[in-house]
Amino acid sequence: MRKIYHLSTCNTCQRIINDLDLHHQGFEFQNIKEKHISAKELDLMARQTGSYESLFNRRAMQYRSMKLNEQDLTEKDYRKHILEEYTFLKRPVIQIDNEYFVGNAKKTMAAAEEKLKG
Repeated sequence: MRKIYHLSTCNTCQRIINDLDLHHQGFEFQNIKEKHISAKELDLMARQTGSYESLFNRRAMQYRSMKLNEQDLTEKDYRKHILEEYTFLKRPVIQIDNEYFVGNAKKTMAAAEEKLKG
């Protein structure tokens, strides 16, 4: 399966989609603002990436406004917050078969690009 979880209003997500030419590679696109990630999808991602924390976006505006930065969050907390607020999912999340590439770090995007060539 090839799928990308993104925000259609996120310039970084759009740049990555274009840079990796995902529109022409059979990807399913899920705008997480319009169709929130399901618990089943999130649980699968966490199993594949190793944790809910690895999927959690600390740059989300609500992270500080909810004072989450002052708390010791558990895996259960990360899961709950991602399911309740779509902006807490680090993005984009690119799924290529059973592999997930999370976030927009250059290293992550290079690994996704390599997998696509592969």
